[in-house]
Amino acid sequence: MNLRPSHPPPARRGPRIGVLGSYGGFNTGDEAILTCVLSCLRARRPHAHLVVLSRNAEHTRTHHPDADEVVPWEGVSRNHVLDVLPGLDLLVLGGGGILYDGEARRYLRLVRAAQIRQVPTFAYAVGAGPLIDAEDRDAVRTVLAEMDDVVVRDEESRLVLEEVGLEREVQVTADPALLLAPEPFTEAMMRDEGIPSGARLVGMSVREPGRAAEKLDEGDYHALLADVADFLVRRLDARVVFLPMERHDVRHAHAVLSHMTAPDQGRILHGDYSPGQVLGFMRHLDVAVGMRLHFVIFAALTGVPVLPLPYSGKVFDFARRLGAPALVGVAREQAGLLLAEVDRLWDEYPQRREELRTRMGELSASARETCERCGSLLDEIGAARGSDGTATNEVPDDAEPPDERPTDEGPTGDGPTDEGPTGDRPPGGEPAGDRPYPVGPRPLNA
Repeated sequence: MNLRPSHPPPARRGPRIGVLGSYGGFNTGDEAILTCVLSCLRARRPHAHLVVLSRNAEHTRTHHPDADEVVPWEGVSRNHVLDVLPGLDLLVLGGGGILYDGEARRYLRLVRAAQIRQVPTFAYAVGAGPLIDAEDRDAVRTVLAEMDDVVVRDEESRLVLEEVGLEREVQVTADPALLLAPEPFTEAMMRDEGIPSGARLVGMSVREPGRAAEKLDEGDYHALLADVADFLVRRLDARVVFLPMERHDVRHAHAVLSHMTAPDQGRILHGDYSPGQVLGFMRHLDVAVGMRLHFVIFAALTGVPVLPLPYSGKVFDFARRLGAPALVGVAREQAGLLLAEVDRLWDEYPQRREELRTRMGELSASARETCERCGSLLDEIGAARGSDGTATNEVPDDAEPPDERPTDEGPTGDGPTDEGPTGDRPPGGEPAGDRPYPVGPRPLNA
């Protein structure tokens, strides 16, 4: 895996672009989103200075070499974060599901602080909901109304924002991770995981009940997924591999294994893999059944027949766009229906392969629209700074790097660093609160 060099990278002469999200290694899907957002920004502005605001700066520095600077925003001085904002030409929020109860206000305090400092802001294919808390709803309604562009990743999120009372144009595209490139998952890596060569493999994804899945009964869905796993072991003579997309998923995978009648046919992927490597692992699967959105996305990207278990609106929405069976939940009383859908998925997939390929092509094109809209906003920002005589630090994308290292100061002449607080709190009012607010389908091994 690529590591960041120990010395700082050469300063860049392009715009300074901040990226704010749930980054820092907590969730494979979020890390896939960051990979794709940084790739988009680098493609649009090769000379940009990309600043990631991360919940775990060390993890982001190590795993995302496209980031020129990483700034922690949890567990640090408020001024340490706010000092970064005036030096930005654009703050990108997201993507991913970050606008939900208990979290939305935390991200939007930072977005609002950027707006107060006249920094343009862009919502990059974010997910929204559930939003019941009054403070979170108010923050979403107020702050998103002032953003330069708002793009959400699914229709469910647009409806949530409409219900909250947001009155502005909201563009619906698709999840940024649909543009992720696979990395090799080698036979040696398979052996290290104890997965036999040549065996049929079923991938499964389970998760904890939480804000997005608060109606799940743990015992019921553990037993239900165990039934599905046992069925596929018998039906396909297969091994079952659980893919943890978050660290807490491991406990729930063990719980499902404990309910299986054939637990010896199950394995839990235990290595620390990049999102691209997890996507690469999907190429070894014959069928996938899962709850995590990005597990379903990765399976579909690889052309694996996949049955989503829609515990929340975002998974249901993606299943609908994918043309997958639209199950209504993961309750135990639905075991018979679920097993019938798994059986039909396997039997009918050869006929549905081309349809899946077409739908995934459309979804990937939709995901690229977010990048194009962000690029258009950067064009507008650059044109505005140039047209009124204000100095701009952008250079043409095809320009050669200078022989001497530039100073790379931000538009204010007082760019942020990653060294901690550099002065008093910037002037201006603050928001409420006292914290900164494709791969073609693989053949079936049949």
